Amino acid sequence: MMIILFWICLIIVFYTYIGYCIILIISVKIKEIFVKRPSYKLPRKLPDVTLFITAYNEQDVVREKMKNCLLLNYPKDKLHIVWVTDGCDDNTNDLLNLYSDVKVYFQPKRKGKVSAMNRGMNYVHTPIVVFTDANTLLNKDSIKEVVKCFTDPKVGCVSGGKRIVDRNKDNAVGGGEGFYWKYESFLKDYDSRLYSAVGAAGELFAIRTDLYTPMRKDTLLDDFMLSMNIAANGYKIVYCKGAFATEEGSAGMKDEQTRKVRISAGGIQSIRRLRRLYNIFKYRTLSFQYISHRVLRWSVTPFMLLALLPINLLIVLFNPTMLYVVFFIIQILFYLMAIIGDVFANKQIKKKVFFIPYYFLFMNINVLRGISYLYKYIESSDGIWEKSKRR
Repeated sequence: MMIILFWICLIIVFYTYIGYCIILIISVKIKEIFVKRPSYKLPRKLPDVTLFITAYNEQDVVREKMKNCLLLNYPKDKLHIVWVTDGCDDNTNDLLNLYSDVKVYFQPKRKGKVSAMNRGMNYVHTPIVVFTDANTLLNKDSIKEVVKCFTDPKVGCVSGGKRIVDRNKDNAVGGGEGFYWKYESFLKDYDSRLYSAVGAAGELFAIRTDLYTPMRKDTLLDDFMLSMNIAANGYKIVYCKGAFATEEGSAGMKDEQTRKVRISAGGIQSIRRLRRLYNIFKYRTLSFQYISHRVLRWSVTPFMLLALLPINLLIVLFNPTMLYVVFFIIQILFYLMAIIGDVFANKQIKKKVFFIPYYFLFMNINVLRGISYLYKYIESSDGIWEKSKRR
């Protein structure tokens, strides 16, 4: 029984992080032998676009964000910049009022990001809306690159890339998070090429405005839920490498933990609310991608990963064959590297080789913490969460 459990756990963990990636690459290569990859071009008449930013007490980044927005390579008369400020009690609104070409919709009472999005979308009348965070900077041609993708009527959402600033790439947050996002970006690209990307990142994504549906105020992953509901309604999510947002890593591992726990809790919440996507007979490729890329990571895989070591130990104690001894040694080395990575992170020692196993284990443990967070969050049900600090 222990041997059967061991192999079930190992296969699921391997498939989630490596096996699915291999299948994805092979599937895309085969598909592109027979089907040419789409080539998107700018329409002759550029559509009006709304750049939509929600904010709560962002006075430290307003100037830099607005400078970035005004430098975007898109006709000024067609790019409408909208800030929806929710409960700000700092100088965010005062600073925004210095810009004549910005519309600010302020509400004194803080009700959370999703409530701000639902409220602000009532004022959006352009065919395309681009969502971005206040603390991220967009590349100069990002809006044009996003608009290109919407020339395909089957595209309902466009997800931009995310890049972590390299200035602290040798510490645990920068090194681990940077590597993770490179891996995620690779998967998103291939998911998109197979059929559809599985969700969008809130730092930069766009939708057809008429596809927006108000979300429940307690939604934790607004970007994921919004984009996946659009996909569930028959549209595709395209990953656009030519458009990307840049942001700094979390200020420290405590802040990164807060962020990861919230994301994990949001993932578990999404699994419950997107149950219709499990119908593989209806959604086919999208269901396969969603379950493989997201559901397993946010549900069974972290439990399987953490169960592997004790199960392997029991097998070695009662049936010490060479194969299981080797697996046990590999696991011990992996956990030792993760522990060293934890020690080095706390002491600010820069050894990248230890940060990848540390960050990998860190992410999976935070999925388990996310279960507790989700329960407490649902109990409060106010739709408000505290953002993590960035450097």
